[in-house]
Amino acid sequence: MPTVIFQLPDGTERKVTAASGTVLMQAAVANGVQGIVAECGGNASCATCHVYVDAAQSELAGGPNDVEDEMLDFTAAERRPTSRLSCQVELTDVLDPLVVHVPEEQV
Repeated sequence: MPTVIFQLPDGTERKVTAASGTVLMQAAVANGVQGIVAECGGNASCATCHVYVDAAQSELAGGPNDVEDEMLDFTAAERRPTSRLSCQVELTDVLDPLVVHVPEEQV
């Protein structure tokens, strides 16, 4: 089971584990991670589950597809090269542990 380390805006971190194949946003919501709003429930249509994948793991996590790429233009926080919608990142053993940074605002 991969571990995800959520770096929160206040400087604290939250570690959660989830089964391989779980979507990052689902793992965050199921574990009450602050800052992941997920208004659309994982349909890549709201950008309220925006995260920054740690730069060292960005390539392993892959890049956004066309729909996600378009939605990332509407995030409340600054879009960065490592920006992803957590509803589009599938957890795998390759991404263990995965470090993501939660932006200060989602809406």
